[in-house]
Formats: sequence, C-alpha cells, structure tokens
Amino acid sequence: MHMNSAPHLLTEDRADFEHVLGDALRIVLDERDGGSPLNAEQLRTKALAAADAITAMVTQEYDSYVTLRAGAREAARESVRSRERRAFGYAALGVADGAGSGAGIAAVMAVLTPLLAGAAAVIFLLIGYILGAVSPEPGIAHPLRTAGWFFAAVAAAAVLLGGVGLLLTALRDSSSAVRDAAEALPPEVAAARAAWREALLARGLLPFLTDALDRAVPGPAPAPTPAPTPTSAPHLPRLGYSRPDFTSPQTPTADGRTD
Repeated sequence: MHMNSAPHLLTEDRADFEHVLGDALRIVLDERDGGSPLNAEQLRTKALAAADAITAMVTQEYDSYVTLRAGAREAARESVRSRERRAFGYAALGVADGAGSGAGIAAVMAVLTPLLAGAAAVIFLLIGYILGAVSPEPGIAHPLRTAGWFFAAVAAAAVLLGGVGLLLTALRDSSSAVRDAAEALPPEVAAARAAWREALLARGLLPFLTDALDRAVPGPAPAPTPAPTPTSAPHLPRLGYSRPDFTSPQTPTADGRTD
C-alpha cells in the first residue's frame, strides 16, 4: 500500500513513516487487547489518508533532519568530485598511488601507450608519404606507411580504452560513495532521524490512532420514543347565538291581562 504524499514529506522518507506507523499500530492494538472496533488495516488506511495532518505535527524535527541530511550528502558529493579530480591528475601525469603495484603500472601504460603510438604513427606516415613522392619510390616507403597506420590504430584504441576505463572508475566511485553516505549516516544526521521518528510516533501517530478508535466506539442506543396515546376530542364551546324562544301572543282578557 502506498502512502498519500504530504506536501513537506519527501518520497524517500515514506518508508520511515510507514515503519513508524506499524509500530504505532502494534502499540495501540495491544493496549486495546483485542477489543478494538477497527482492525489494523482500517486504522492504517485512516492514518495514510491523514498523513498531511499527522506529519504537520512534527514539522520542526523533520525540517531539521532534512537540512542535516542534505548537508551531509553535499559533503559526500564534494568528496567524490575531489577524488575524481585527483585521480584524473594522477592519470595525466602518469603516476598513481602505489606506483610499484600492478595498478600503477597499468595507469602508466594507459597514459604512455597512446602518446608513444601516436608519435610513432606521425613519424612513420610522414616519412612514408615523403618517400612515396620520390620517383622512383623506394621500397621502404610502403612498409613505413603500413607501420604508421598500424601505430595510429593502436593509439586510437588506447585512447578509447583509457576513456572508457576512466568513465567506469568514476561512475563506480561516485555510486559507491553516495550509497555509503546514504547507508552510513553521520552521527548528527542519524540522531536527527531518530528524533523525528520518535516525535512522529509520540505526537503524531499514537494520538491520531487513539482518537480514531475512540470515535469508532459505538455509544449507548437512544431510548425509544413512546407512541402518543389517543385522547378524547376536547370539548369545544358552542359558538353563535341561541335561538330566542318566540311564543304566539296571548288573547287579552276583559281586565286587560293576557292569558
């Protein structure tokens, strides 16, 4: 699984992030003792998705580590360049460390062979063609020209082989020096790396994973809402006016009263 890249996290440091994440997962899950609502893969996915926020918690330690590492690598590259310039100077002068050894003799021969062969080629060709201009041509002119071209081919082959050898040596020394610098970090760079990883574990990953587990714990189920009980319809007051009680007029009696 590949990690989502954080803006300030270099690609070469993703392996360190995932390694510390593995340690944090073991610590958190061991504390839960199998009672975790999320498994390790689910927690890993959450942490990788939130890598930006997690690594931002330890920016100071990470920036210090990257700065020291860049300085150490630049010093290693400068050492390699200095070694290459020194080796080239030795080859040009025809000397090398341990001149009495086989490597020293080979270096001397690699420098002298094209020089001597080139000089011989120029001399033989020059004399051969000068003699070829004489009439009648001397019998030695043709062998001199043949020898001249032979030495010219030897000089060209020596130059080609010497260049290839120097190139291969430079590439080997450069790659080995850079690899050694990456594998064997200086003490201050190794200390800065360890400080970053410890801070990433303590202040970044452990709090994040613990919070993710706490949020995933299901809470108590809410109590069911009781259904409303049916009630009788409220008594509504009677609106309007009551009808007046009209009666027919009574027949008046003789004394003026009505019945």
